[in-house]
Amino acid sequence: MRGFWPILKRELVSLFVTPIAWLIMATFLFIEGLFFYFLVYGYSAATDVVVGMGPAEAFFGQSEFYYFPLVLICPVLTMRLFAEERRSGTIEALLTAPVTPTAVVLGKYFATLVVYVTMWAPTSLYMLILSSYGEIDWRLVATGYAGTLLVGAAYLAVGTLASALTTSQLAASMGATVFILAFFVMGYAARSFDDGTTRTMLEHVAVSSLMNDFSRGLVDSRRLVFWTTFAAVPLYAAIRTVESWRWG
Repeated sequence: MRGFWPILKRELVSLFVTPIAWLIMATFLFIEGLFFYFLVYGYSAATDVVVGMGPAEAFFGQSEFYYFPLVLICPVLTMRLFAEERRSGTIEALLTAPVTPTAVVLGKYFATLVVYVTMWAPTSLYMLILSSYGEIDWRLVATGYAGTLLVGAAYLAVGTLASALTTSQLAASMGATVFILAFFVMGYAARSFDDGTTRTMLEHVAVSSLMNDFSRGLVDSRRLVFWTTFAAVPLYAAIRTVESWRWG
């Protein structure tokens, strides 16, 4: 992957010197902060306690407010990766440089993944706050963040492909959002089916099912395979798309 590190550094600089990454992170942390506040407030006011479901587990897996913002935030993070370069004409200079299409795609993709991880990092303070008032299981916290990373990796991969397929940042963002939202909705559509193959399939692809399991420390290899594939397939398609530009 000749050129991966220069591309990664270039994208990180371009992301952090513009206000978009900081605005996204500030908005995201505001939403998650409100969710954490109301979650803790709800637990402090609750009279009935569910055994085995503390605020840390509930934070990761019991509310859409934890992962629904990603449906909108991940496409916005990735929308400019290729669309803006193609619109401005700078992609030609990049493609004539001694770098491979794989390095270009993965360098840009991992730059957004670094921003994604940076965006979530301050939420670890929530766990420290909880630990100062009671005992929490750090293994569940670790698996909760692992599930969060899997979801983000898949959503960012979809956004990367969407950006490679258009010259419009708005179209890239909307296309990725619609695709991700469809998977998000399927998890809730499963509730309308009786127990059977259809319901099992829909629950398997649902982000809510993944986070419910991971928030309790249940790491299912089938979910790992699905969400890893969910990230790998769009990235492969994006690499092939970028490769076609050199010959088209």
